[in-house]
Amino acid sequence: MSHPHDRTPWEFLDDRAQLASAPERPRRVVTYVQAGAALWDHGIRPAGVFGSPHDDETQADPAKTGRLPMGDVPYLGAGAGLDVGTLLAAEPDLLVAVTYGGSAVYAIAPEAAKHLEEHVPVVALSVAADRGLAGIRERFAELAHALGAPARSESAHELDEAESLFRATAASAADIRITAVSSAGPDQVYVARPHTWSDLTALRALGATLPEPPDGPGINWHTATWDEVVSWQPDIVLTDARAHAGPTDPALAGRTRLLPWNPELPPSPDAHARFLTGLAEALRDAARSRK
Repeated sequence: MSHPHDRTPWEFLDDRAQLASAPERPRRVVTYVQAGAALWDHGIRPAGVFGSPHDDETQADPAKTGRLPMGDVPYLGAGAGLDVGTLLAAEPDLLVAVTYGGSAVYAIAPEAAKHLEEHVPVVALSVAADRGLAGIRERFAELAHALGAPARSESAHELDEAESLFRATAASAADIRITAVSSAGPDQVYVARPHTWSDLTALRALGATLPEPPDGPGINWHTATWDEVVSWQPDIVLTDARAHAGPTDPALAGRTRLLPWNPELPPSPDAHARFLTGLAEALRDAARSRK
């Protein structure tokens, strides 16, 4: 996945409105794991990836890595196990991170991020819900193209097909209710508020039924008991597959279809097509079982 090296000056305006610049196109790119999985789908191999404070310090969360070949891509740590020295030791000429809006770089402490930017250009792209799933995906495509990735028309075609399939399936399964959750243990579960998640908002836009949980103090999540979730009688439950999430309640598992859900889905056409295709199949099966 190598590309011709462009020796002209390189610039990219990130989603903090900060201009990253380098004397030539970066070749050694260190990334947050979600960003690295997206860039890999576009044909860019990261020189290393790092995780978030939720992640293990020594091993990447397989739910987040997408199709990254982690046997060949160094994992540089996460949380307390991630420091500026480790990142700079990978000799990056660009660091790619994500942000959830504003100027904060996710997964790197503010002082560490400031220190990093004194040594290496940093691009932070927003994965906040207000950008929209397509908007997030397009920004990563722009960055990949700026890093030398070729346009991949086959990926765009597969995504178009997946969206069409999902839209048609959702139209015939409008009474199938989808709920997304992240387990906090045997007595508590976080229920996603769909309007605050870009992928869940996109599902709604394509015709899926994702009811809002009750109002409450949580911005992104409603805190509930498993019995409460069971009482809603969802047809499909998307369960947080990240390593830090707890197990799903057995009572729920016996009553509904469970699908693994990655709230940090790689923002690439390939990953989004896989997500939509898998959920379309679950919708179809749930609708058939109703008959």
